[in-house]
Amino acid sequence: MDFSFGHFPVDLILFALVAAFLALRLRSVLGKRVGIQPAPMPVPPRPDAAGKVIDGKAEQVEAVAYDIPGQGTRVGQLLLDVQRQDSTFTPQQFLAGVQTSFQQVVKAFAEGDRATLQTRLTPAVYASFEAAMDARDAAGEKQRSEIKTIRSLAIEDVRLVTLDVGTGASIDVRIVSDQISLLTDAQGQPVTGTDAVTEFSDLWTFERLLGVNGSSWRLASARSA
Repeated sequence: MDFSFGHFPVDLILFALVAAFLALRLRSVLGKRVGIQPAPMPVPPRPDAAGKVIDGKAEQVEAVAYDIPGQGTRVGQLLLDVQRQDSTFTPQQFLAGVQTSFQQVVKAFAEGDRATLQTRLTPAVYASFEAAMDARDAAGEKQRSEIKTIRSLAIEDVRLVTLDVGTGASIDVRIVSDQISLLTDAQGQPVTGTDAVTEFSDLWTFERLLGVNGSSWRLASARSA
């Protein structure tokens, strides 16, 4: 057999070497793809820093702003007087209680929950609330009240009065909130208010006897401010 370059297919050998080289390079880059491939590792979820997710949207949780007068102010000094006569009192805890009371009273008035209102209101204020609820029921009207957000609670003033049974304390709190407030008649037609979210600014006054067991802060006055 003649193996001289004149008769040996050198071009075929070169093509074969190039093809083998390309196959090896392709294998090193892609690897084998034979059989069942392992599933890719899942991407870990990001921490939910925005709040609880409801219906695909992040529920924003906003802290209520507490505005407490400084000790160098007249109101701040009166708050210190309240603390001297009631060691359990702190302005922060008081405002936290006001926040809870505000939510409960607004809800109870709308629903006609007289039992809750009796525990949260002074007798005089409860009488006025009850009269309003009785008139509403007689007319077949319904109150819709929804607190969407309480923006801020601010202590505006403090009054201390010496009584025969102890020291009476009154604290005014300005409450700024976003609410839906709508009164409808027996036919479901609007009487007052709106079903749109509206900002409200209210001034609520809370009273209690200091140093008397069983005495608690109750709503003594409520008005727009």
